[in-house]
Amino acid sequence: MKNTISAVLFAIAIIASSAILGNAVINRNKKAGTIAVTGLGQSDFTSDLIVWEASFNRINHDLQRAYADLENDKKVIQEYLVSKGIPDSVIVFKAVNTNRNMKQNYSASGQYIGQEFTGYTLTQSVQIDSKAVEQVEKISREVTELLNRGIQLYSMPPRYYYTQLDDLKIEMISRATGNARIRAEKIASNSGARLGELITARMGIFQITGQNSNEDYSWGGVYNTSSKEKTASITMKLSYEVK
Repeated sequence: MKNTISAVLFAIAIIASSAILGNAVINRNKKAGTIAVTGLGQSDFTSDLIVWEASFNRINHDLQRAYADLENDKKVIQEYLVSKGIPDSVIVFKAVNTNRNMKQNYSASGQYIGQEFTGYTLTQSVQIDSKAVEQVEKISREVTELLNRGIQLYSMPPRYYYTQLDDLKIEMISRATGNARIRAEKIASNSGARLGELITARMGIFQITGQNSNEDYSWGGVYNTSSKEKTASITMKLSYEVK
């Protein structure tokens, strides 16, 4: 009788152990399902701020004369810009850069025989930051008119910016997040599952490229300043639970 009871208890213990072990294996192998997706937010916009620069110079052996000529050029340029409708308040003349020019002299046999002073070059630049984008664009193209007044003004390509960039970023993040959510829901639905809670969200690089350009995206971000018409984009990487 005692042996029978012991055998029964031993059998029960084996069954219980097997059940516990089997349950442990199932729990250990059971993993929470997740879906990781990347969403894209994109928007075209027109720059609302233009920055245009140009430089002019004078060369003379007499430094005082060179400064006087440069100052006269500055006045003519300012009067010209004001006549084109640009306010004095946005016309900024930068500091004068002075360079002492030297010529390297060599003998007929090619031996170096010293330097020769050839005069001073004084260079100054003017910059305009304005929201009158079309107006400044036109001036940057027509500024060669100053050549008729004896002023050699070297115009640089305008740079274009957008003053509402912070608001645009927020809008792009919202679009990218919504795009990623739609993708995740579609994947879950096709798999016969249901989307659960958001686990992680990571923002990608904010990029600004010129419209209809062949600019490549960069891991460090692209910020186009040469095109007036631009495209902003950002990615959001989201991870969701799956039920």
